[in-house]
Formats: sequence, structure tokens, C-alpha cells
Amino acid sequence: MIDVESAKRAAAQAAVANHYPKDARWVGIGSGTTIIYVVEAIKALGIDTAATRYVPTGYQSRQLIIGSGLTAVEFDAIPPGVVLDVAFDGADEVDDDLNCIKGGGACLFQEKLVAMQAKEFICVADSRKLQHRLLTNWKCIPVEVAPIAAYRVLDKLKELGSIEPVIRTNLDEKEGPRKTDQDFFIIDAPFPVMLTQADLAAGKVSGQNGVWEVNELSKKIKEIAGVLDVGIFSGLTGPQATAAGGIGGQRPIAAYFGMPDGSVSVRMAAA
Repeated sequence: MIDVESAKRAAAQAAVANHYPKDARWVGIGSGTTIIYVVEAIKALGIDTAATRYVPTGYQSRQLIIGSGLTAVEFDAIPPGVVLDVAFDGADEVDDDLNCIKGGGACLFQEKLVAMQAKEFICVADSRKLQHRLLTNWKCIPVEVAPIAAYRVLDKLKELGSIEPVIRTNLDEKEGPRKTDQDFFIIDAPFPVMLTQADLAAGKVSGQNGVWEVNELSKKIKEIAGVLDVGIFSGLTGPQATAAGGIGGQRPIAAYFGMPDGSVSVRMAAA
């Protein structure tokens, strides 16, 4: 048995070994503790990264990139027409369809921007994040909202079946609500365990008693006025988006999980 941090490192090493292009010029770097090991694995490749630009998903990942001696370029400075070769990021939970919940670290909007600007999005996590259905272990959907609309969004989430959604506060509650890099609030919205495509095929109905299929609930929440984005990453993968005439997808093509026994479990998205 190995500790969680060693499991994260093993997953990151495998993900980078299998998906980091030798001639990469634009790479998305996500947020969270697992991404520390992704950057470590990139550096360990021993390749020339001088011409490569790394696009962070927020302040923390930008500092990680710079601190590692790599070149950071903000998302809004990407030249027109440029598509990232690959994007690496973590997740709070991943289901059988490779849908993800993200935003536990109060970073989700920029993470989604970067994922949807990449040819491939690769998820890296430890075994605790691996579940058959979303909201099995991670109980809330993070929702990034404009502060002025926060209480209206709370009411609308309750109408969708959320159980006591709350505005996330700082650890010291005297400091007030937690702010994102956009200076927005995060609402944590608990829902019952979500449905997968297999559940729908088996005859289960989305939207009854607050139980929703992943894509449908994400769309419903995103339609609420005042919501910037939802911490559900679902829908098309990058290759599927390309085949449909677009670029980038918010669902990963592969998810790597460091297991307690030291192995790495890999899940691939269906073609």
C-alpha cells in the first residue's frame, strides 16, 4: 500500500508518458494538488521545453508553471487560431462515462476554458475520485455565480432539487464568501447521485425527485441567469468536438487514477 501523494505521482507520470506530445508547443495546466506531479513529470521527460507555452487555469497553476521554470501564457493571450496540443487537470470525482465534477478548489470556469481549447483533455487523480456515478462520494456540484445573483441562483437550484445549497465561505467565516479568480462566488449544490447513460438506457428517468442525468442537469444549471459556469465537465471529448467541426471538449479522453497498491488504473472515453 502506498500513500495518496505517491498514488497521485504515479498517475501523473503515466498520463504524461502516454499523452505529452514530443513536439508540444501549447499545453494546458490545471489546478489542484495532483497537477504538481504533472508538471514534475513534464520536467522529468528531459525534453527541450523552451519553445513550449503553458496555459494555466488560474493563479495557483500559473505560479506552479513559473516556479518550475516553464513559460506561462494567460488564456486571453493565446494567438487566434491556436489550439492547445493537450491539457492536463485533476477532478473531484469521475464517473463511468468520464464525466467529472471539478471546482472543489474554487477554480472551474478557467479550467473549462482551457479544456475546451485543447485537442485532448487528460484527467489525473487518485483512486478516491473514481466512482461509478457522480455525487457518490463528492456530494456537491460547485457553481460559479455573480455575487449580485447568488441568492437568486440558490432559489433556482432548490427548484431543480438541490438539497440546501450554500454559498461557500472561507475557512475563517469572518472573511465572508470564497472568491474565484473572476471575483465570483461559489455555490456548493448538493444533489442525489446522478444518472449515467447506462441508467437512462435501463429506463431510469432524469429529473424526477431531483435525480438528474449529468448532461441535462449541467445544462439546466447553466441556463440560470447569474451562473458563469457549472463544475460538471461532460458532453463531447476533444476528438469528438473536432469531428463535429469544432475544437476542444470538456470531457476527458482518458482518466488516470493512482491506486493504493501502486498501480495506475486508466479509463478511456468511448470513441
